[in-house]
Amino acid sequence: MPSRPVRRAPLALDWTELDELAALDAPDAARLARAVRTLCARIAADHPGRTIELRVPPYAAVQLALDEGSTHRRGTPPNVVEIDGVTLLALATGRLSWADGRAAHRVRASGAHSDLSALFPLPRIAAS
Repeated sequence: MPSRPVRRAPLALDWTELDELAALDAPDAARLARAVRTLCARIAADHPGRTIELRVPPYAAVQLALDEGSTHRRGTPPNVVEIDGVTLLALATGRLSWADGRAAHRVRASGAHSDLSALFPLPRIAAS
């Protein structure tokens, strides 16, 4: 069976738009979807690997690694983080800390290596 081409989201982040979306309780679905896919692509590009799966249903799921530790080779990694799109925006922009997201049950993480607190907020790298 031929493989499907993979659509890649642009990695440049528009921080003004992300801040605007993160401030809304219910952002526009199309803008939220685009922002979440871009954020996930950026996180996966910055932290390549297959140790942790970050799921943001229904928008994206990416596999990543924070260190040179174990690499999962088949199926779903044992370390899974699941969050909604609004929570990802809040984490990425610094409006929500990882600890507060966990305490409020907005961040669901399982597995010994599922702590992504070191990623958030994302560094604001200017688009090139």
